[in-house]
Amino acid sequence: MKKATAILFLTIYLLSTTEAQQLLKLPVVFQHFQAHQKENKDITFVHFLAIHYLHGSPKDKDYEEDMKLPFKTCGDCVSSIVPGFVPVMVQLSTAKIMEIPAMKNYVFQDQFILSSYLASIWQPPKYC
Repeated sequence: MKKATAILFLTIYLLSTTEAQQLLKLPVVFQHFQAHQKENKDITFVHFLAIHYLHGSPKDKDYEEDMKLPFKTCGDCVSSIVPGFVPVMVQLSTAKIMEIPAMKNYVFQDQFILSSYLASIWQPPKYC
């Protein structure tokens, strides 16, 4: 069930946001090819594709039918333009070199408390 739902959503996404929707027009190709075969019995499918896709879109008597073929027009295209800005390099320079003095840490001896002394803090109170 999850696989079928995933395939359904993927199909809906591809058909609505890409040109994959043009594949739904494939039956029109075969119907139009049959119409050309009625006019000329010697035409092959490859020659039919060459006439309609390799030689542009000449205005002939069936121009409207030719424009219904897949990948001939872009009627429901989704186009999004995302400008790409390249940031300008900022170069900082100083007039003179600044020196940052090193900080000296002073540790006094009375800060070190023996661990045995610290352990005695956590003893329970003693009553005299």
